[in-house]
Amino acid sequence: PVISSEQVKTLSLSLRTTFLRRYKRRWVLSTIELAEDEPGPFPRELSQMFNDMVGNDHEFRISGRGVNLEPVNLFSIDPDTGIVYVHRSVDRESYERPFHIKFDIYNKTTGAKLDRELSFDVEIIDINDNTPTFSPTQMTADVEENTEAGEKHSPNKYEYTYKIKTYDIIVQAKDHGTPSLSSTAAVTLNIVDKNSHSPMFKEKKVHIFEILLQLLLVLWLSLLTVAVDDLDTPKTPGWRAKYFFIKGNEDGSYKIETDPDTNEGVLSVIKRKDFERTTETTLEIGVENEENLWVCNKKTEHSPDSAIIIINVIDVNDPPEFKQSPIYVYGTEEEQPGEVLLTPEIHDPDSNISQIRFVLLEDPANWMSIDKKTGAITAIKTMDRESPFLNGTDEYKIVIGAIDDGEPEATGTTTVKIHLRDINDNVPTLVNKGVIMCANKVNKVMVAAKDADVAPFSLPFTFSLGGDDKSNGSNKRITQHLYIFHPPGEECGLISQKILTYRNYSVPLEIRDQENMIGHETLEVMVCDCGKKDVCGYKEPLSVRLGALGIALLFVGLLLFLCEYQYLYSSIPPRMDGWMASTSHNLISEEGNQTLIQYNQEGGLSECKVCCVN
Repeated sequence: PVISSEQVKTLSLSLRTTFLRRYKRRWVLSTIELAEDEPGPFPRELSQMFNDMVGNDHEFRISGRGVNLEPVNLFSIDPDTGIVYVHRSVDRESYERPFHIKFDIYNKTTGAKLDRELSFDVEIIDINDNTPTFSPTQMTADVEENTEAGEKHSPNKYEYTYKIKTYDIIVQAKDHGTPSLSSTAAVTLNIVDKNSHSPMFKEKKVHIFEILLQLLLVLWLSLLTVAVDDLDTPKTPGWRAKYFFIKGNEDGSYKIETDPDTNEGVLSVIKRKDFERTTETTLEIGVENEENLWVCNKKTEHSPDSAIIIINVIDVNDPPEFKQSPIYVYGTEEEQPGEVLLTPEIHDPDSNISQIRFVLLEDPANWMSIDKKTGAITAIKTMDRESPFLNGTDEYKIVIGAIDDGEPEATGTTTVKIHLRDINDNVPTLVNKGVIMCANKVNKVMVAAKDADVAPFSLPFTFSLGGDDKSNGSNKRITQHLYIFHPPGEECGLISQKILTYRNYSVPLEIRDQENMIGHETLEVMVCDCGKKDVCGYKEPLSVRLGALGIALLFVGLLLFLCEYQYLYSSIPPRMDGWMASTSHNLISEEGNQTLIQYNQEGGLSECKVCCVN
């Protein structure tokens, strides 16, 4: 249908009036308060919701935290009356925020929402159900002596003067609830001593004597101890003493240290003094604590306590002293005896030098003599650098003494070290005189040499064969079959150019040192079958290898030989003139090197049998 302009104006005004119309709030809501830990009974009515613009055909619904969200089923609503219930007690400390719950109303028949969604809060009202607690319930703290009032853990200064060491305090914490709740804790305060007392010497003056000092220098013991009094707590920095020299120890002859157990000062001598030039030594020592002195909680400047130690000098007989110790002397071995090696110098302030006598205290090889008046040392025997008294070195040591004429006598000693320069006075020699040559393996042996001299009078050595062998038999000219192979050094290789018969050989060798000093040696070479090891093997005795049958056959052969020998001499005419004697002599001479006599006559065997039987 067609709408006129007037109708459009009327409709527009009507719609404008409808949209701008003010409506009354239909939900009446507020914050609901619920005290924590309500005792019940439950469920308990909390509040009621209502709507002033709906009829009877409706129902109420709620949702949110405490309904369908954790904690679930804490709150509920009667869908008909709108009464809100709480079903159990609530701990506020577990749910500090208010419970925000959404609130809706629906038509029971159509299920349509009848009004817009609103919400309400349930706030848990706190009650005083928690007691204040300490952690931990027992505590310990250290508090320095003389701590100012108002400082943390401050003790009473006056009480500490009675040496109260600790305070035990009970501290209470109380809240402002109704009713008020509280708890307690135990606090132990340890009063830490500060250095409020300075150490004081028990003795202000101590006397000692030089005769005691001499003994201490020998035994390396302490000289004396000095003690102090200190009223502060033992074993603390305010009690431990520090000793120091104020004057009298400018040359550093003494030291003083603190005994950690007794707190005493221990005085020791660390350097010898010439007491003969001093009649009295005075030491002034002071003492203070490791920690600074505190008075009225303030560090204070003070003068440390001091004591005097007086050393009264009593002259004692000091031994003579050698100006050099040890004394070094240099010479050459094998020099002719009679040379004065040295004359020592000594000093002794409290003795007459002319009355000092010298003695030889140690001379292992008895090579030396000493002049009792002057101390001059003279070699009385030829000195050998290779002597066992030098223990493989080039230094020979003796000890000499100087004895004064004091009461009692005092002896000073020193060591004289005589260094001997080597000369080439020893020829090279073989380390081993005999060797084994295993002919069944290799025809070579290694030969080593040594020389008691040192470089340049020793190795490298040069080896060579000493010429023809002078022995008889098969040893003769054995050197023709040997040659030497070696680089310059301390050993060489002896090699055979042909297979040698198993036996012992004597091989002459010449060994030259670096200065061409020749040593002539004979090397005994045993040529043999070594088997598996480098040791000569030996054949078993013949009787063992042949057995019983072999021994019997050997005996029969020997018997036949004797029979033939008897027949030979029985066929010679009994006349023994000169010709026969000569012939007989020639016969024996020609046949003397044979083992068996040649015999080819027939019938001899049967005659020998008859001869042997008869």
